[in-house]
Amino acid sequence: MALIQLNSLSIDFPIYHLNARSIRKSFLRLTGGVLRKETAHTVIVKALDDISFNIEHGDRVGLIGHNGAGKSTLLRVLAKIYEPTQGSIGIEGKVSPLLNVMLGINPESTGYENILVRGILLGLTQKEIQGKMQEIADFTELGEYLSVPIRTYSTGMQLRLAFAVATCIKPDILLMDEMIEAGDVNFKKKAEVRLADFIEQSSIMVLASHSNDTIQRLCNKVVLLEKGKLKYFGPLEEGFKEYAKLG
Repeated sequence: MALIQLNSLSIDFPIYHLNARSIRKSFLRLTGGVLRKETAHTVIVKALDDISFNIEHGDRVGLIGHNGAGKSTLLRVLAKIYEPTQGSIGIEGKVSPLLNVMLGINPESTGYENILVRGILLGLTQKEIQGKMQEIADFTELGEYLSVPIRTYSTGMQLRLAFAVATCIKPDILLMDEMIEAGDVNFKKKAEVRLADFIEQSSIMVLASHSNDTIQRLCNKVVLLEKGKLKYFGPLEEGFKEYAKLG
């Protein structure tokens, strides 16, 4: 069964040649981090500070907190994009990070070619993605457009294709930064059913979202972050009460 264990995890970002005081202040407002130390030529921002919790099989965890609280940074740590500066992270199970469904989409390649490349980026073998090709094609309803370059597609058509590929896998640990959008209104109901099935198949889901309604609908626990620190981890109701106290 899938498992995530964070033990006193911290992430520091060294920023070089950021000398002007006004620029430093603007940067901190954007990242939400805490200035840890400063030298003549370097600012170090602590984006996550001493984070510890366990996520187990069956958990659906929502990441909540103000802008810059560290939610996206935490997702990227779980996706192994960032390495901890201090502490440790243990993960059992295959991680499927859907932080950008358009990742790997090449406008000069055809729909079919993009399905193949995007599937490989999601961790599938070429044989596995070929085996799913027809199902993905049918779901997109793009027909002959799949044989022409993506640059000829509307934005809605591109999202249909990206959504269909992103949801063709069976993840152990699913990471999402906001809900996946599926394109035009007529496609939405069909996409919602597919997305619900996709989430249900995962052992663990971690979702960062600014929509409290979405988190309350899909999750059973929350992680509350504030300026890179863990303020609460546990059931939804108490977590949102603690969030409200932060103002």
